[in-house]
Amino acid sequence: MAAETTDNDVDNLRDRAQRWLDDDPDPVTRDELRELIDRLPGSAAELTDRFAGPLTFGTAGLRGPLRAGPNGMNLAVVTQAAAGLVAWLAGRDATGPLVIGYDARHGSKAFAERTAEVATGAGRAALLLPGPLPTPVLAYAVRKLGAAAGVMVTASHNPPQDNGYKVYLGAELGGPAGAGAQIVPPVDAEIEAAIRAVGKLAGVPLGAPGEVLGDDLAASYVASAAAVVAPDGPRSLKVAYTPLHGVGAAVLTAAFVRAGFGVPGVVARQADPDPAFPTVSFPNPEEPGAVDLLVALADSIGADLAVANDPDADRCAVVVRDAVRGWRMLHGDEVGALLADHLMRRGVQGRYATTIVSSSLLRSMCAARGMDYAETLTGFKWIVRAGGDDGGLVYGYEEALGYCVAPDHVRDKDGITAALTVAELAAGLKAQGRTLTDRLDELAAEFGVHLTDQYAVRVTDLREIAAAMARVRADTPATLLGVAVTGVQDLLPEADVLILRTDTARVVIRPSGTEPKLKAYLEVVEPVPDGDVAAARARAADAVAALRTEVAAALGM
Repeated sequence: MAAETTDNDVDNLRDRAQRWLDDDPDPVTRDELRELIDRLPGSAAELTDRFAGPLTFGTAGLRGPLRAGPNGMNLAVVTQAAAGLVAWLAGRDATGPLVIGYDARHGSKAFAERTAEVATGAGRAALLLPGPLPTPVLAYAVRKLGAAAGVMVTASHNPPQDNGYKVYLGAELGGPAGAGAQIVPPVDAEIEAAIRAVGKLAGVPLGAPGEVLGDDLAASYVASAAAVVAPDGPRSLKVAYTPLHGVGAAVLTAAFVRAGFGVPGVVARQADPDPAFPTVSFPNPEEPGAVDLLVALADSIGADLAVANDPDADRCAVVVRDAVRGWRMLHGDEVGALLADHLMRRGVQGRYATTIVSSSLLRSMCAARGMDYAETLTGFKWIVRAGGDDGGLVYGYEEALGYCVAPDHVRDKDGITAALTVAELAAGLKAQGRTLTDRLDELAAEFGVHLTDQYAVRVTDLREIAAAMARVRADTPATLLGVAVTGVQDLLPEADVLILRTDTARVVIRPSGTEPKLKAYLEVVEPVPDGDVAAARARAADAVAALRTEVAAALGM
């Protein structure tokens, strides 16, 4: 026990933990908490962390480690969150059911079922998806079923020990632009207040289990997803795929077959849902080594294209065979530009949107081609609302491998339809004897090389992030890459974001919204005046490497 922890501190901590234990509906977490109480004062640091405060219900909902106590994901916290949500819905006279989905992580099904019981106990119909399914299926279901709201139990690409709870609104409360989209302020704060107003959990009425939907809902999603690609395009393409132990394989395979593609080759060791994620150190396709088995499969079957979803299949990673570097994963900005370009070439008219941390290439493309462009804060909750209530949005993406190629299908990022659309583009290029990298070179020749990268630091103490943001605000660099900084934009208090610009570079610094990380998004724009794209890429790579060093020094991390 730390020297500064007094006997009075330990007594207060014991009392708080005991009160929580007495109201905890789960015997497993009650035993877990009881063991920690019995070990006091030796367990004081652990208990202090678990009772440092409740998980905050923000625009990303809840997300945290699976453990007992208010600062973790457990049945008590989920019961409280569900009770607050249904009370908030009732207070706004929202009609329609609550539709609930879940992935295959530890605790997901139990959390979904408890949410349904809380909803029915409050007199609201609850509809449960018929098994572990991708997040885009839940987002689709909210609109398809005319729900008042939707809940998805998932921690997306977080570590195995985490889980989470995301909320979507139906048309009645979300409005035309937010129908089937994740919540935004002030709704998050209102739901948080309703959660805090929930009394003893023993007093929360629990009703029937709710209605488990049939497989026709997933089949409807698949049919709608397959219709995103043009019906008469080339389909000769060999695809390697991994769901990274998540829930995407069955739905993606069905969508590919429905759209006329061959069955993708699936990484056998990662094909089935497994909450332990045994073959990867971190279940995020962006992490080093995460797609090694996918690349090996792509090589062995002679694939034209390799695709990975994250565990809840709302993100999509694309791996291509580069003539110089072999297989490499495309940056999210590269895929974002490819998909936008493809839709524009298909004649899709409307608003194209991305975020302040994504590449500026989409802005240049829209300006040159007469397309409406919008730029939002980070997160798909903002991107999908960029079209406004007139429904003008036709495409949105964020650099973190999130793409919305059909907002009228799913008003959120959707890794299934993104994979289908990439396959459609790759198959069309293959029929012409060309590749995705060829198309990237064409875009670079037309608009310049827009090279993006990221400098990220993971911390154990969130105060380190606040200190770094304070340092860079107090001593903002006057130059980047030897060129004067011509623009400094601080988005406080709306968002904790600092943007620095020169004529040929941009840096966006912000804390992550879902992980304990500080992130700096880097971009260098290198013209290609002589048509030598390779030389321009080399110059851009050198510049980005130097920019990383400068930004790290400025942050002091």
